[in-house]
Amino acid sequence: MNSGTKEAPLASLNGARNTIRAHKITSSKRQSYTVIVENGNYTMKEPFELAPEDSGTEKFPITYKAAKNAAPVFSGGKTITGFSVNEKGIWEVKITESVYYKWQFDQLYVNGKRAVLARTPNEGFLEIDSVQQNIWEKGNSRVAKKAQQKLFFEKDMFESLSPITEDEVREVRFKAYHKWDYTLRHIDALDKDSLLITTSGKGMKPWNQIKKGGRIVFENYKAALDTPGEWFLSKKGILYYVPRPNETLENTTVVAPVLEQLVLIKGNALQDNYVKNIHFEGLNFEYCHYEIPKTGSEPNQAAAILNAAIYAEGVKNITFSNCEISKTGQHALWFGKGCSNSLVENTYMHDLGGGGVYLGDFKPLKGKEHTHHININNNIIQSGGLEFPPAVGVWVGHSSDNKVTHNDIGNFYYTGVSVGWVWGYKPSLAKRNTIAYNHIHHIGWDLLSDMAGIYTLGESEGTRIENNVIHDIHAYSYGGWGMYADEGSTGIVFKNNLVYHTKTGGFQQNYGKENIVKNNILAYAKRYQLQCNIPEKHESFAFTNNIVIFNEGMVLKGGWNDVIARIDQNIYWNSNGKKYDFNGHTFKNWQKKEFDLHSLLVNPNFKDPLNADFRFINKKNYTKINFIPFDYSKSGVYGDNEWVEKAKLPISVTQNFDNTVQENMKLKK
Repeated sequence: MNSGTKEAPLASLNGARNTIRAHKITSSKRQSYTVIVENGNYTMKEPFELAPEDSGTEKFPITYKAAKNAAPVFSGGKTITGFSVNEKGIWEVKITESVYYKWQFDQLYVNGKRAVLARTPNEGFLEIDSVQQNIWEKGNSRVAKKAQQKLFFEKDMFESLSPITEDEVREVRFKAYHKWDYTLRHIDALDKDSLLITTSGKGMKPWNQIKKGGRIVFENYKAALDTPGEWFLSKKGILYYVPRPNETLENTTVVAPVLEQLVLIKGNALQDNYVKNIHFEGLNFEYCHYEIPKTGSEPNQAAAILNAAIYAEGVKNITFSNCEISKTGQHALWFGKGCSNSLVENTYMHDLGGGGVYLGDFKPLKGKEHTHHININNNIIQSGGLEFPPAVGVWVGHSSDNKVTHNDIGNFYYTGVSVGWVWGYKPSLAKRNTIAYNHIHHIGWDLLSDMAGIYTLGESEGTRIENNVIHDIHAYSYGGWGMYADEGSTGIVFKNNLVYHTKTGGFQQNYGKENIVKNNILAYAKRYQLQCNIPEKHESFAFTNNIVIFNEGMVLKGGWNDVIARIDQNIYWNSNGKKYDFNGHTFKNWQKKEFDLHSLLVNPNFKDPLNADFRFINKKNYTKINFIPFDYSKSGVYGDNEWVEKAKLPISVTQNFDNTVQENMKLKK
């Protein structure tokens, strides 16, 4: 075994860790350790695991870093070789491990690009005609413990499923999209005469069921393998792939992810046995597998049941800087229970099956197991939810005093940043979180509903959402807000945010208490500029000193007639010159309800708002409502030009988003 010097380097991170462990035992003096990783691609045969004995100290930390000008890559994948081309032009190879050891994988990458598991339809969705549920075991909650669902289809919709053979049925999966979530299940049986499939698992959630007209896709059967970029692995261990244009056997690399976790940092907070003072710098991690359970994946908001490629628990002062995490089947990075005083900065997370960074736990863990003071700063978190669409860019569960700042979060299907994990007014530990100076954009597409750029839940006193730029937020049907204070959101300040190009409003509050919405620019929502759902007997929010500009849709929609709120000193401007609809009221009648008594219907005099230039030509009107201009150009990532340019989504993605929005708006959903 090599000693770990430059002349005799170690072969793996685990080898370096073991060398440091051994040296600590024999060394009489305390010292820092730096593991320098030279350029190269390193295949990981097992996760890199760190325990309390691998800790550094505040004065003498342990650092794992890339060599100067190097970008080492740690891969949890296996390269698949030996393909041949069959008579249909499809590539195929028999994988020995799959034949003899039943190795299966649920993601595949070709030339670094995520391939598509064979599916039907290739574009869009099939439509469900009707759904029947048989409850087998009710259990103690509103959701039945065990149940069977029967999904019926019209004949033309069912046709694409008819080639499924009897021995394939139980390998076939479906993905049904409903409201803010989706159901991923295997099929129990397929009845070609009755045009139905049966599946079983938990009962459907009464508040979010699969229904008639619901959208669904089917995957993982050979007959669906009919489009370039699709793949299928048979039970006999034969991998099939339909090549994309210009892909040849000679110029193509195929990688199947193997490891389900790449890095595991695990201490025990309850026993004061933390992993501490370890830094990662300039390391790239890729190809991390997520195995779809045989039970599938029941609906779960924010895809919070997934694991993460890099998972930490019971840690203090752990940092990731200038790293990269990509090509995952699950979330990129999760600071679970008992984590504190840690940092993720200048890190690029992309091509993610799940979300970006998750903080805290689902349960309100107090004391030593409570996660707090994590700083997520200046990261690019893009193109996520590719396997699990409900995943989010940054998720803050029962966790407090975190800072999520200057990140670029884009191209997700559900929500950019989610804060809080309590529905209603039950105890919440998501307090004093700061979500500031982020650029959150191109979220939602037309896949899920009830979503937002920034989403909050529960009592979150001291939480501040400020100086963010949020734009291009769209939903399949209802929802698609810039900032969304959902059930029980309390004590949150929404200030100095620029929100534009949303579907149903710059701000929406379902119900909550004593939130402050102040000094924001809310522009060009398509249907409603502001929404409010459930009036309560306490003050729901204050909406003051804001500028609302639009050229279509209503000003207000929802429960405004009975809401208890302080609404005043705002500017509303309809740039197309048409009427102002305040939830069915004219502005004059709206003011008779004691709202907006000192507000104005005047042009705020932005330079070029239709082209997202919200600087002011003059101060003539905004000073009348005591609006204070803020520099929204400071939002998003900062640093050298290469880093700033990397945060820009490809034009093909943004154009596709725009086209998707246009088509969705024609549906009148």
